[in-house]
Order: sequence, then structure tokens, then C-alpha cells
Amino acid sequence: MFESINPATGETVGRFDAHTPAQIDEKLHAAVRAQQCWAQRPVAQRVALLTAVAARLREEKSRYAQLITLEMGKPIVEAEAEIEKCAWTCDFYAEKAPQFLADSAVDSDASASRVVFDPLGVVLAIMPWNYPFWQFIRFAAPALVAGNAAMLKHAGNVPQCAMALEEAFRTAGAAEGLCTNLLLKSDGVKGLIEDPRIAAVTLTGSTAVGKQVAAQAGNMLKKQVLELGGSDPFIVLADADVELAARTAVQARFSNAGQSCISAKRFIVVHAVADQFVEALARHARALKVGDPMRKDTTVGPMARANLREHLHDQVERSIAAGARVVEGGKSIDGPGFFYAPTILDGVGEAMAAACEETFGPVAAVLRVKDADQAIELANGTEYGLGSALWTRDIDYAGTLARRIHAGSVFINGMVASDARLPFGGVKHSGYGRELGEFGIREFTNIKTVWIGPKR
Repeated sequence: MFESINPATGETVGRFDAHTPAQIDEKLHAAVRAQQCWAQRPVAQRVALLTAVAARLREEKSRYAQLITLEMGKPIVEAEAEIEKCAWTCDFYAEKAPQFLADSAVDSDASASRVVFDPLGVVLAIMPWNYPFWQFIRFAAPALVAGNAAMLKHAGNVPQCAMALEEAFRTAGAAEGLCTNLLLKSDGVKGLIEDPRIAAVTLTGSTAVGKQVAAQAGNMLKKQVLELGGSDPFIVLADADVELAARTAVQARFSNAGQSCISAKRFIVVHAVADQFVEALARHARALKVGDPMRKDTTVGPMARANLREHLHDQVERSIAAGARVVEGGKSIDGPGFFYAPTILDGVGEAMAAACEETFGPVAAVLRVKDADQAIELANGTEYGLGSALWTRDIDYAGTLARRIHAGSVFINGMVASDARLPFGGVKHSGYGRELGEFGIREFTNIKTVWIGPKR
């Protein structure tokens, strides 16, 4: 049984039965049949499905956004933006897939040789709750148009979002089995990965779960793409536009109640501007409105689950005990639901919980450094390597520093965000492989060489 609990009230809003082994087996058979037929269709025909899905997402934006807010607590304005982003990404791949998947001629000692991109088969997608539509769509849009089928094993607290995603593809014209939702408990994933009908696996989730999935898939020699945890640095140098950096920092840290792998989490600030930055950061944080996520004027909703809030508060308390200073927040908000006050900790040391652990919630940790070199050293002094932001007016210098940062992306004078036009992913314990862009669409393809006869 899966329960859908409204994190703004703590009330159960739905219960759904898990699929039985027989139902899962039937769905796997349907997925294989659908994928085999789908792979035979030219890319020019497959793109029509994405166009139809984009239209469906926009038609049902209000309903789908309300499901997101109901099940995981995201403010409704952010939830609507998530649906729009999904639709735009479908449109992007509908336009670009013929180009990205076109055969590529290569000069060799053959009379002709080329590289082609064939689908792998049925791909299992293990997805998290924090962006319940976007995380799946950013995988599914390129993977499906490349000729694969997608099986979604979603997080247990967003079953209605999972069912709505399957509905969106089905009503857009996807054949039965091409995009399938599985209501499956986590302990059933290993058996699914081992099933020969699953060709590859993609996971967005914690590093701990990523290690388990990587081991299970690796044991079966199956391709994986892993987008895992992050502790993104947000570096502010002495010549930065401090006011703009602080205003952006609030959005980068507190959007989605800070529950994002690419949220800025460690604010590494040069001493010369640290006081100014902390003052501006606190001022903008105080302007946030915490409350009912269904209200259009709410900017920070609840955390998704009670246990997540408890874990976050434990990290805050351990950091304070180690010497961090509370500038704002630092506590749960009394009343129903799983609300936590937007929190700023100053004087955070690199060994404190708020700096060396991933804080998945509305807590900003400020670490002070003497110069850019120490900032880069501190930014890289973590097991994670997903995203990063760097603030300075010297763009040439920023470009040099960006190459020294160990991360999958560096945003200069801006907020880290995923974009369908650019590859997305991390290094170190933040995972491997890429989603999105031209590189992402090829992750679940057989990059095949076709060689024709020797030159005469």
C-alpha cells in the first residue's frame, strides 16, 4: 500500500495498492512489445509523441501542478513552472532529436563508414519526489524519442504524480507499455534490475541509494546514468555584485524549500564582503512567505516528510553545537504540516554538519574564506560534485577558476539550473552520465559503428 500524505497538513489524502508480481510481469511484457515496435519507427515519426505530450501537459497544467503541491508540498507557482518546463523540454527534443540522432559519417579506410544511434530497449527509471514530473520527463523525452521504452518506479510518497505521468503519455498517443508506471516498493527494485527485459537503468536520488543501484546494475552489466546528491558551493568573491548575489542566493537555496540536489548549499564568501553578503542574504530571506503552498503568494512550502525535517534540524543543531551562529530561523514551525523556518547559519566550519553533509532543506551555510584560492579549495573539499556558482565581475578570471572547480556545471553570476539545451550531471559522489542536451539523448543508445567494405 502506498500512502499519499499532504505535507502541509500531515493528512493522508490517498492510498494505493502496490502492483502484484503478476501485474509487473505483464507490464514488462507489454513494455518489450511496445519498444520493439517503437524502435522500428523513424525518428521523424517518434517526435510527434513528444509534441502531443507537451500539449497534454499544458492542457492539464493546473491539475498536474495541484497534484505536485498536494503530494510533496511545492508552492503552486513553482509547481506550475515545473509543468511548463516539462512541456518546453518535450518541444525541444521534438525539434532537435532528428539532428541529435542523425547518422554521422566518418572518414576511414572503408569505402563508407558511419556512426548510428540505436535504442537500448526498456529503461527502468527510478525517480525521486522533489521534482516529480521534471525528473522523469528530462529522462523520458530524450530516451523515448531515441526509440526506448520507459518504466517508471517513482518515490513512494508521490503515487498520484506517477499515475498522472503515465496518463499524460497514454492520452497523448503512446502505445500500451511504452511509458509505464510501476507502484513498486524499494525492495522490489533489485529483482527488476536483474530481469533480462530491462536493458538499462537511470536513477535520480541519494548517493547511498545510487551506490546500491550501481552495484546491482553493474553486476548485470547494464548501463546506468546516476544523478545523485549534491552540496553545491556558491562562491562570492570580493569584486562580486553582492546585492545581486544575495538576492539570487535566496532563490538558489530556498526554492522548493531547499529540497533540490542542485540547490546552493554552501555559501563560500571572501572576508572582504562577507558581512555585507550575510546582511543582504538575511534581509531577502526575511521577505520570504512561508505558508499554504496552494496560495499563489507563498514562496516557501513545507518539507516533504516529517522525517526529512527531523534530519535537517539535527544537522542544524549539530552545527550550532560546533560553533555556527544562527542568523535567521534554526527551528521547525509550530502547527500542522512539516514546515521549517528558512535558516541562515554564519561562521560555519568545513567540518560542521551543515558544510560536510548534504542539507536537503531550507538551510543556508555561510563559510568565510580569505581569497579565491581558498574558496576553490573549500568548494572542492567535498565528496560531491554536481553544480556550482561563482560570483565575480572579472569574467576572464571566472573562466579560469571555473576549470578548477570539480563539478558537472559552473554557473558564473547566475543560479544553477537544469536546461534541456545543456548536459546535466555530476562527478565524484554526485554520480555519472549525463542527461539533457545532445549528450543526454545518446546515453541510452547503442553508439554503433557501421563499416562498409575496404576502399578501392
